[in-house]
Amino acid sequence: MEKNINTNTEINALVNNSIHKAISYDEFRTQVAEHVENGTSSGPYQSEALSQYTLLNNSRMKRLDKTTKISEEISEKFQNYKNNVTWLVLTESWCGDAAHAMPVMNKLTGLSNNIDFKVLHRDENEELMNEFLTNGTKSIPKLIAFDNETKEVISDWGPSPSKVMAMTKDFKENNKVLTPEFKKDIQVWYNKDKGNSIAIDLMQMIA
Repeated sequence: MEKNINTNTEINALVNNSIHKAISYDEFRTQVAEHVENGTSSGPYQSEALSQYTLLNNSRMKRLDKTTKISEEISEKFQNYKNNVTWLVLTESWCGDAAHAMPVMNKLTGLSNNIDFKVLHRDENEELMNEFLTNGTKSIPKLIAFDNETKEVISDWGPSPSKVMAMTKDFKENNKVLTPEFKKDIQVWYNKDKGNSIAIDLMQMIA
């Protein structure tokens, strides 16, 4: 997570313009469900694997939309948040990390009258994505926090909780590549964590 980002005028304008064409979380969820019905995925590239990931993510988000719980401490922080901001998320229907994170984002922004939650497809917004790379890659989800009053980017988050990013970094340093076993272990971690680490990271964005 980055805070107090030094973005230039062009990037701030790009984010501001992008917000106007973004969709709501509910609209995104509807799109994902439609992709499942059609056996497709979002984005220009279609494959059986991406369709299957979309199917899995739709089921996961449906479950997490119903079961995600936010602690009293974090709830209070968001309920009392005064700044007028937009959380703009770049993602795709097939993104596994997004399926865990976006229901949490939706719950948190639902607690605040001052945070608008918007979604864009990564591959339809390459210019914006290229300004918010992670270690040179177009990793998603990428959350961009934008102050609607000052028209400036104030922070960003993604593509995964800080704990997962640390585990991934350590594993890569020791093993060069991420193995299928490691990826399974991360899914187990997500299921056990129940969104708590994501909520804590995002609370720190508004601290």
